[in-house]
Amino acid sequence: MPAPSRTGLDRPALRADLRAAVPDATIALGITVAIFGWLYERVRAETSATVAVMPFLADANEYWMYWACQAFGWSALLWAWLTTMLGLLRSGPGPRRLPVSAVRLERWHRSTSLTTIGLMFAHAALFFAELVRANSDGLGPLGRVWSAFVETFVPGGYGSGTGVVAILLGLLALYLAIPLGLLYYFRGGTGARLWRALHRFVIVVYVLSVWHTLLYGTNVWFDGWPRTTLWLLQLPVALVLLARLLAPARRAERARDASRPAWARVLWGGAVTAVLGAIAVVVAVVVTGRDGGRTPDVPSAPLSVTQGMVWAGLAVFAVGVAATILVVRRSPVRPPRRTGDRTATG
Repeated sequence: MPAPSRTGLDRPALRADLRAAVPDATIALGITVAIFGWLYERVRAETSATVAVMPFLADANEYWMYWACQAFGWSALLWAWLTTMLGLLRSGPGPRRLPVSAVRLERWHRSTSLTTIGLMFAHAALFFAELVRANSDGLGPLGRVWSAFVETFVPGGYGSGTGVVAILLGLLALYLAIPLGLLYYFRGGTGARLWRALHRFVIVVYVLSVWHTLLYGTNVWFDGWPRTTLWLLQLPVALVLLARLLAPARRAERARDASRPAWARVLWGGAVTAVLGAIAVVVAVVVTGRDGGRTPDVPSAPLSVTQGMVWAGLAVFAVGVAATILVVRRSPVRPPRRTGDRTATG
């Protein structure tokens, strides 16, 4: 294989994965079209939960870009779920017990990751296009484009309703997905160890995407089985994540290895505790059917999360990333074990 460029970009690998992602992206597009048709017909049949929240959207023909935006949002979340599951199975104990090889799992993980980024961008781009078309503030040509750009693509730029926090979360998910998802193709410049360490942070992208959907996905805005189902889908992710923490594919990552420093074992214990807590929360939500979602015809409580809290969380995340880079750069490279060790993507 040709060597990476001076920038560290592995162009052959990226081109190969883009070609491999074409069938995957085609399936995703077909599912998006089906979701759009379903949303469109629900509007026409006057059964749309979104229209119940925003009655002005009842004209499905006029607001077709908004419904396409929603359709891409749902397919993006579905593919985010799929690529997260594939990545966790690849980096945990799964490949030894599945009929699919670890190499194929990794290829599927990379192709679905690229598709997910594309779907997320299409979701945002259609929201931008709808804001430009609607031009609710009556601005001129340049003004409407700039206003729509700020509200859609500038974190914190959207300033009304639940979107104040929800759109911020969605943008952070998009802007983190791009470097964390594409970092694999720059591992020639970063080194495999740093790439693996940073790629683990991609789980944050998935959490932000689900949070964005729960806050702003009007089809699951209200209490009921659609919202409960969305929570239920998080249980497999949490369980596979727990399995990945308890039995990672790479022997060097196993916390029971006495050679690992004490701080690494403490972080591992904290991660396991956090995942166990998340599993308990998901089970409680699924059993009770309530997670604080809205109830039709009942005044909703104000948001319990502010932009300031989100920015503070992002600052903590940035510190964690910086600390990870520092630790990996300073830690000595240990020779690979000859038996029982495997590399992993996440």
